[in-house]
Amino acid sequence: MGNHTLAKSIAKYVYEFPTSGCSEELSAIVRFRFLDSLACILGAYGARPVQASIAFAASVPGQANVFGTTLRTTPEYAAFANGVMVRFLDYNDGYMGLEPGHPSDSIPRCLTVAQAERAGGQELIAAILLAYEVQMRFQDAGSLNKRGWDHVNYINISMAVAAAKLMKLTEQQIEQAINISLSGRLAMRQVRSGTLSDWKGCSAANAARNAIFSAQMARYGMTGPSPIFEGEMGFRKQITVDFLLDVADFGSGANEDFAIRRSLTKTFPTNGELHTAVWAGIELTRRIDNILDIQTICIETFNFNKRVLADGLDKWRPRTRATADHSLPYNVARVLLDADISVDSYSLKKITDPLFISLMNKTTVVEDPAPTKLFPKYLANRVTVTLRSGEVLVSEVVTGPGSVETPMPDEDFEKKFRKMAAPHLSEGEQGDVLDIGSKLDQQTGYEALFAATAGGAKETSCHGER
Repeated sequence: MGNHTLAKSIAKYVYEFPTSGCSEELSAIVRFRFLDSLACILGAYGARPVQASIAFAASVPGQANVFGTTLRTTPEYAAFANGVMVRFLDYNDGYMGLEPGHPSDSIPRCLTVAQAERAGGQELIAAILLAYEVQMRFQDAGSLNKRGWDHVNYINISMAVAAAKLMKLTEQQIEQAINISLSGRLAMRQVRSGTLSDWKGCSAANAARNAIFSAQMARYGMTGPSPIFEGEMGFRKQITVDFLLDVADFGSGANEDFAIRRSLTKTFPTNGELHTAVWAGIELTRRIDNILDIQTICIETFNFNKRVLADGLDKWRPRTRATADHSLPYNVARVLLDADISVDSYSLKKITDPLFISLMNKTTVVEDPAPTKLFPKYLANRVTVTLRSGEVLVSEVVTGPGSVETPMPDEDFEKKFRKMAAPHLSEGEQGDVLDIGSKLDQQTGYEALFAATAGGAKETSCHGER
């Protein structure tokens, strides 16, 4: 076992992964995911958890930039703050295997390490591809949430290898980065249960911070517990029992079967597993003349959604933005009122709207065997509205925009970016960012990108004041 551990196999794959020569098609996918992440980051400027993260990062000087500021801090602190930004709106891309997750969580962290290591654009693209590949393959391999563990535990692995690649570590050092990162920090699923706190959007950032630290330690000769996956008290036995993963199946230049092709981009700033329910609700609004005519709302969904997005009173009476955007009944009731889901959909005014609360009181969520059977390939939802007249309206959506079947058009990435950037960046600054993103593979540094996305930011003091 010692000679053929999973950590060794992953380390070999990562070490041999080419840092140049990526096909134009694959490079374009990464560039658009990069732009999508920047849109999410800009949309989070000013949010309370972001401000707290920036204030913390400001306490330690360094050479890594933090978006929206002129602050420079350590790579770990910058990775944390930038990572909190990309996740705050729940608008960045996602993927559902046996475990859900957001592979683009890695993008701002890879950028941070690339800046610190003076890595070029092609090296950055390779690191992003690796992070997606490893995280999504693990998501396919085993469920964590069923045993009470959070999906960001897979980021301990994916970001450790991405950081190690950018640091140009040896095969043996990459293995130790995995061992250290995975053993040193495991997140509980309670972060996404009940009333959700600010930490829901910070958990992945903390895993990435830990992973970068682990890669740095491995660089200087630190070793970690092994075998971390197969050991008597290792990951497989303690965290996820049913776990099948073969590194030989990972994407390569020979097969071009890279996992990033299967990641799902978002058209709404909310949980990805309920997007089809939002589309169903939008379709129903075209057939409902008066919202007061609604007598009952029934949402038929797959097991995961019933268990995670409709798991208690908190999902019918959300008190925080983080809870509302992870509530299936909330989003359906909200879209029936507004015919859209936007960043403003989770404001305190919207959450406490009496008309909305009356709709929530009429809403039920049930598991249906049909969508459960389609899961996780399809994230299907059916919404049935019964009117006072007795008329029954049904809308079922199996897949929608942003999916593998209907990918987001290239032009929509720019629209999403400009929509999120408009309150913070001038037209010229937006153009600068778009130009940098379109030439990501040609970049030799990233200071111009951080400068263009800082907008009117002032210097952040070491006490976090802006």
